[in-house]
Amino acid sequence: MQSRPLVGVIACRREVEGHPAHMVTDKYLSALRDYGLEPVVLPVWEDIEAGASTVLLTRLDGLLLTGSYTNVEPTRYGAGRASENTRDDRHRDAAALTWIPAALDLAMPLLGVCRGFQELNVAFGGTLYQAVQQQPGMLDHREPPGDRATQYAPSHDLEILPGGVLSRLYGEHHARVNSLHQQGIERLGPGLVAEAVAPDGLIEAVSVADAPGFALAVQWHPEWRPREHPLYDVLFQGFAHACHERLSARNPMPVEGAAT
Repeated sequence: MQSRPLVGVIACRREVEGHPAHMVTDKYLSALRDYGLEPVVLPVWEDIEAGASTVLLTRLDGLLLTGSYTNVEPTRYGAGRASENTRDDRHRDAAALTWIPAALDLAMPLLGVCRGFQELNVAFGGTLYQAVQQQPGMLDHREPPGDRATQYAPSHDLEILPGGVLSRLYGEHHARVNSLHQQGIERLGPGLVAEAVAPDGLIEAVSVADAPGFALAVQWHPEWRPREHPLYDVLFQGFAHACHERLSARNPMPVEGAAT
């Protein structure tokens, strides 16, 4: 029996009981396991080396860039700091912006969520709104007050643009998604393709143009009870299928009866 694909899951650097820690919330890991994938938490350090990162990624079958309460430091995209932008993780910034090009060079399946979506845009030279709710004509995309179920409930419509990766996965033009973010794409990075937009025009999903493999990122949180939401479900199905294909290509099953 073939083993499950190994998916690297980027950690966040946090302080726990006075000690630096590398953390991933369970909802991401559980979602991957539910779709037949084996998560591997990847620690993050500011002094990450590109060569060592490539060696690490060659042992994996996919890369998941999770959401986080922290934001990409604005200096990464040439901006000053807005007063609303108060939480950074420079270790994660360094890791994400090193791993993204390395993973794409390896044609590794890549899925970005929320912060991961924003990291992908910055990696391609794009910029971010640091407080979407302060932009004229924009919705307030932050999570509503209440319990987790309320915060992660679908809260706004989504227009899925025709002809893209997401459109082919889902097959519908509209959906509803949750919204738990303050930042968002201001200028789309060259080499990325908008896949879906919110009612205010904010880009909510992107793919990598001409990517040889699965390379998709979304602003919402599909890892929250994905089996209950058809759009979230097909995202994880598509990512899982790509990871299984990569595993099969890296470790082909022997042909029965073949000489060894």
